[in-house]
Amino acid sequence: MPQDAPRVLVVDDDPDVALLVKTVLERRAGCEVAVAEDGLSAVERLTRFTPDVVVTDIEMPGLDGLELLAELRRKHPLVPVIVMTAHVSVEYAVSALRAQADEFLTKPLDNARLVEAVSRLAAEGRARREANRSPEVILAIGAHPDDVEIGVGGILAAHARAGDSITVLTLSRGSRGGDAESRQHESLASADMLGARLFLKDLVDTEISGGGATVRLIEEVVQEVRPTIVYTHSSHDRHQDHRAVSEATIAATRRVGTVACYQSPSSTIDFRPTRFVRIDQDLPQKLRLLECFASQTAMRDYLEPDFVTATARYWSRFGGGVAVEPLEVVRETAEFIGAHELARRES
Repeated sequence: MPQDAPRVLVVDDDPDVALLVKTVLERRAGCEVAVAEDGLSAVERLTRFTPDVVVTDIEMPGLDGLELLAELRRKHPLVPVIVMTAHVSVEYAVSALRAQADEFLTKPLDNARLVEAVSRLAAEGRARREANRSPEVILAIGAHPDDVEIGVGGILAAHARAGDSITVLTLSRGSRGGDAESRQHESLASADMLGARLFLKDLVDTEISGGGATVRLIEEVVQEVRPTIVYTHSSHDRHQDHRAVSEATIAATRRVGTVACYQSPSSTIDFRPTRFVRIDQDLPQKLRLLECFASQTAMRDYLEPDFVTATARYWSRFGGGVAVEPLEVVRETAEFIGAHELARRES
């Protein structure tokens, strides 16, 4: 399922109707659809599934459609709601509209109208959330200079465009991979291009520990920055420093709501992403960020623009569009990566 597919929750106690709506939306609108058999089940489902649109019947046992609508308006006021019923009457329409439904459909459903309403309201709902969201606080952690730009340079560029606060924490100056002073200047240039704050630490390149001092160092930055989202290395990596930083970060950011791991050139085949973030609009900026690391480009094939572009193009098989950065999600909040909404709307 593409990362930008509209997410729809269908609520109906008639399993045949629910299956019909699910099938139509999946096949004709490319939606990701979850189903709940009544209002109470829908409320519980919303703790695990964040929809762009809710499509609900009115007459259901327990919590009916209008009561569910009132609950949605109380807890999820920005989510568009479509109310459907087999009873064509002014009373039902008035009740639904007074309860602030965004659309009222009658059964038997007109499939074309259903698809049009869901597609339109999904786009409107995403725009509402983007307009009302609070800026995220981003902390991107890497073992060496250029690590975070390679892994999530496009995502960081999207966060910058969305007005999010960005901090980059690099734990060593990468002296084994080049001149430490040059790499420091390159890191500063990249951070400046992002409008990011840079913490450049002095742990020994190739000897970074996954516990103790490394955890405490990351905790200090977390305490100062107070991030809402953290990006770091994956544990599925051949480089010992990358594995150590992943382990230390997960321990040090245990109270952060969203933590995700990016791919590096030394990732193993066990790297199994669960999020595919489109960076169609931000790939050119990622390439410019990587150009800052001139001391590395002559010796690192994976920094070549064609290589970076091809990698992003490969992952688009899973996330849609023309360029994607993959992430292994360690944990996530309901507000996972607000900048991704910006990318969704633009694509």
